[in-house]
Amino acid sequence: MKDYIEERAVEIANYIIDCNATVRQTAKKFGISKSTVHKDVTDRLMQVNPTLAARARVVLDVNKSERHIRGGQATREKYMGKLKACEQTVDKN
Repeated sequence: MKDYIEERAVEIANYIIDCNATVRQTAKKFGISKSTVHKDVTDRLMQVNPTLAARARVVLDVNKSERHIRGGQATREKYMGKLKACEQTVDKN
């Protein structure tokens, strides 16, 4: 494996652990795809630093178990914003 890939995998894992970041947030931060983040943390990092890989995996597993809750909250906020906009429009008329 190339050195820069190993370094990137370690940086990604440290970012995930320090910031409690999701795969999507990490991908955006590093300018890479979600698939690359996942591959770096689950496969490549295991070869370089298994302990760090396990710690990052714990964070990713927690995020995965909570994602349906975050999705529901985002949807609720989206429609509450639309409801407020409709109420303001009705009040003006």
